Amino acid sequence: MTQHFHGVIPAMVTPFDANGNFDEARTRELIEGYLDAGVHGISVAGSQGEFYFLSLEEHVRLIEIAVETVDGRVPVYAGTGAPSTRQSIALTQAAESIGADLALVITPYFVQPNADELFDHYRAVAQATRLPVMIYNNPPRTAVDVPVGLFKRCMEVENIVGIKDSSGDLTQFAEYMRVGGKSALGFCGRDTLFLSMLLHGGSGAISPAANVFPQRVLKLYELARAGRWGEARAVHDQLAPLRAAWALGSFPVVIKEAMTLVGRDAGPARAPIEGLPPAKREKLREVLETIQASA
Repeated sequence: MTQHFHGVIPAMVTPFDANGNFDEARTRELIEGYLDAGVHGISVAGSQGEFYFLSLEEHVRLIEIAVETVDGRVPVYAGTGAPSTRQSIALTQAAESIGADLALVITPYFVQPNADELFDHYRAVAQATRLPVMIYNNPPRTAVDVPVGLFKRCMEVENIVGIKDSSGDLTQFAEYMRVGGKSALGFCGRDTLFLSMLLHGGSGAISPAANVFPQRVLKLYELARAGRWGEARAVHDQLAPLRAAWALGSFPVVIKEAMTLVGRDAGPARAPIEGLPPAKREKLREVLETIQASA
């Protein structure tokens, strides 16, 4: 079930036009560009993809476009998480009917379920689909964390296959990998920890930075897989300032601004998030030029 899920997967932004409308044509163009770069999968409707700003119709259409465009060349990771179990099940079943390869299910947010409630949530979603289900842990955004003990329980459910972790807690990720068993998938959601997570048994990264520099993130992964850790660390260090640049603006606009500056325009973020003011955009440009100039 899990052998095809590995490597570098862009945590794709969702393109909008100047009026804030979902840009289907640009979505297809971006996907083709990432496939040409050699990525190992495509992830849509995640946090960087502004899933929380999408209507149900847009959310489903985004998954449809991804599946149609990818056309089986790599797995499609479809974000199907929602605040309620009922909503998560509906989105996951829609993703399955469309032909996505994996459901990436963020924890419920705004509400703060306890561990038993979270387990019941994930079990119900998994039992409602034949898709592999990956837990998505992002407590800085959801205020809900997945304890190690809960992850171990969830891994006993037949089609729960692993976790994408954006917590920034490397110790916790290492424990996920230890208790999850040899088949557990562990994906990095925070680019600054990608190399470290690979050392702890991680499967790859669902990477915001791969929206901007897919080849560079791929290089890091391939060097690490080849055991060339010193060279991989050098690439990691080159990319680290991009993550630090997130402080220049409100999430998730910085990655979209960076994409525009390197020629991968995906339009603006949706309101209320605004574009960067000129001075901060110039600072971002300097970060990107430094990365591009690095060997």
